[in-house]
Amino acid sequence: MSVKIRLSLIGKKHVPFFRIVAVDSRKKRDGRFLATMGTYNAIKGEIVEFNETCYNEWIAKGALPTNSAKKIFKQYKKNVAQAEKQQKKVTEQTKLTKKEKEAETQKLPSEKSKTGSSASSTIKSEVKE
Repeated sequence: MSVKIRLSLIGKKHVPFFRIVAVDSRKKRDGRFLATMGTYNAIKGEIVEFNETCYNEWIAKGALPTNSAKKIFKQYKKNVAQAEKQQKKVTEQTKLTKKEKEAETQKLPSEKSKTGSSASSTIKSEVKE
């Protein structure tokens, strides 16, 4: 029994929506499947859900992905990498803003005393003249 990872149509006419499944290669496109790995919206070109561990398990067992399943997996990996990069940027920005806020709170009391004393000295000098 050769197992393939392929797309199974679950959408209506003119509304393609696919399920990514592991299936015996002799079965029909929309026939009985062994495992579900995710879903793919072909109109928007987005992966709605994807189970990478299940995909890797079936690959390890010897399942052969079709070209479309390979493309979807590559797209998924690319999206995950972009999300991780974006998450790193966000965490770095939050760390920087926290450091800036801490620095501002430490500077504020000393700046207030400096500005207060210089302002009072200018007022005193004006009054003396």
